[in-house]
Amino acid sequence: MQNTEALALDIAQRLRDAMAQRGVAVLSVSGGKSPIALFEHLRKQVLDWRKVRITLVDERCVPTQHPDSNALLVRTHLLQDLAAHAQFFPMVMQDQAPLPSPQVLAQSAEENLKQAGCADVMVLGMGADGHTASLFPDAPNLQEALDLQNPHLCLPIELANPPANAPFARITQTLAAIVSARHLVLPIAGADKLHTLNQAKQGIQMRLPISYVLHQTQTPVALWITP
Repeated sequence: MQNTEALALDIAQRLRDAMAQRGVAVLSVSGGKSPIALFEHLRKQVLDWRKVRITLVDERCVPTQHPDSNALLVRTHLLQDLAAHAQFFPMVMQDQAPLPSPQVLAQSAEENLKQAGCADVMVLGMGADGHTASLFPDAPNLQEALDLQNPHLCLPIELANPPANAPFARITQTLAAIVSARHLVLPIAGADKLHTLNQAKQGIQMRLPISYVLHQTQTPVALWITP
């Protein structure tokens, strides 16, 4: 069985367990192309999707119908088939430009996350540069976002040199919000990301924000590695 299929089965069972314990289950997911295959396996899992709340780990500051919107990605690849009945709590609600400032969007996203509740399962991603969520190594407010004493669930991230393929301001869950999840999952595929992961395992390094997730002691991280 491929890792992606196995991970979908594992997540589905954890969501069932959460529903049995608390009546609802909260799944927080990352955007980008990497989780698409997982979404397409997960959406076919048999469970009471009406009791599942889906949130985002981070989002680009773009309207909901923009092709680079993580919300659009989730609606296209996850909220289909059986999972079409899940409740979605996006970070950006506006479907047309102009949008409010990233600061205002982050405040609104934080309220939405509070309404959804603590994530039972959070699926993180990682870039070859060591970023996770939108916690980029060169973010001006990275230290604030990584502060475990930060009371905020979300912060705006405005990069001086954003990725050329996604040149937008962003909203991200903070490290404090991330580690409050009941179960953290980090799928890794490819030699370049595996190399970055091995570097991050050596200790906390500001240049590799994922290292802060790996070395915190609040919530263990389940690594699902495909070389």
